[in-house]
Amino acid sequence: MRILHISKYYYPYVGGVENVCKYIVDNSAGHEVAVICFNEGHLNSVGEVDGIKVYRVGALLTIARQAISLSYFAVLRKVIKRFKPDVIHFHWANPYPALILLLVIPKHVKLLIHWHMDIIKQRKIYPFVKPIETRLLKRADLVVVTSPQYREGSVPLQPFKEKVRVVPNGIDESSFKLPSGKKIDAIRKKNNGKKIVFFVGRHILYKGLEYLIEAERKVKSDCVFVIAGDGPLTPQLIASCHSKRVFFVGRLSDEMLNRYYYASSVFAFPSITKNEAFGMALAEAMYCYTPAVTFTIPGSGVNWVNLNGVTGIEAPNGDVEAFAEAIDLLLTDEKLAKTYADAAHQRVAQLFTVGKMMEEMDKCYQELNDDAE
Repeated sequence: MRILHISKYYYPYVGGVENVCKYIVDNSAGHEVAVICFNEGHLNSVGEVDGIKVYRVGALLTIARQAISLSYFAVLRKVIKRFKPDVIHFHWANPYPALILLLVIPKHVKLLIHWHMDIIKQRKIYPFVKPIETRLLKRADLVVVTSPQYREGSVPLQPFKEKVRVVPNGIDESSFKLPSGKKIDAIRKKNNGKKIVFFVGRHILYKGLEYLIEAERKVKSDCVFVIAGDGPLTPQLIASCHSKRVFFVGRLSDEMLNRYYYASSVFAFPSITKNEAFGMALAEAMYCYTPAVTFTIPGSGVNWVNLNGVTGIEAPNGDVEAFAEAIDLLLTDEKLAKTYADAAHQRVAQLFTVGKMMEEMDKCYQELNDDAE
C-alpha cells in the first residue's frame, strides 16, 4: 500500500505525536510511505529522512499553536497527485491541514485518523474547529486511539465509535537498554548519592509541574528532585521553586535520559488533563524499572499505562498531599518499589513497544485494504 502521513511536524522536530509518527513510518515494512508536514521556517522544502520523502510546508504564522500556510492547499494537492496514496494517515489534532485535506482528498483514497488527543485547551476557537473535526470524522474510514479509556472518554468520538480501533503507542526498546552500573552510579554520585525523583517532559500547563513542585515541599524522605526538559513555563517554575533539592537540568541527550531513567527511584508524572492522552515518557520510565506516581485523569490512557497498585501509584487528580505520600512510600518501601518496578517493565514490554504498536496498526491497514477490494 502507498501511505501518506500528514503530521503537524516531523523529525528532527521532537514531540510526542511526531515521535509516534516517525516510529510508524520507520516500521511500515512492505508499504511505500511519504510524509507531509509543516516546516519550522517560512519556506517549502522537500527532502528525505532515513530514506523517506518528507514534504515540508512553510508556515506563514501560528495561531493558538496551529501553523497557517497559504501554500498548503497547492502542496498537498500536488503531493496527493504525484504520490497517489491508497491511504492517508492523518495525525490529529491538526485542524488547518484537516480543512485543506477535506477539500482535496479523492473519494477513492482511504482515510485513517490517528486521534492523538481531543482539543481541550483552545476552548475559544473550538466552536470554529468543531465543524472541521466532525466532517473529518464522518469522512474517516477508521479512527485510531491510543487507549480504551480515550475511546470511551472522548466526546467527539462517541458518534463514530464503530470506526474506532485501539492502537497503543509504543517505545523503541533498543533505545532503552540497561546502561553500565558505572554510568548509573555516576548519575547517583552527581546527586550526592541520594534517591532521585525524576520528571521529564515539556514545561507546559497540562503537565502539572506546579503540583510536583508543591508536592516536593511535603515529601519527607531525603531525596532530590530532578526536572528535565523545558518549555514556556520554565522561568515561572524556577522562580516559584525555592528548594535546594530541586534541580532543573534542561533538555537531556538520549543517552543521559536513559541513565536518569535507570538511576531514579521514582518517576513523577503529574499531568492533570487528558491532553496527556497516553504518556510516552511514562512508558519509557516504566520500561527502565522506575515505578511511577501519577494523578487520576478521567478519559486518559495514563492510568491504563500505569496501573494503580500494580506498576505504581495513582493519586486523586490535583491532590498534592496524596502525590507526596505516594512518592514517600516508594522511596521508603524498597520491597514494594521493586515489585512495582518489575511489573512496570513487564507491562510495557508486553503491551507498549513499537512491535506491538505496528502489529495493531498493520491490522488497521489490512482492514482498509480489504474494504477497498
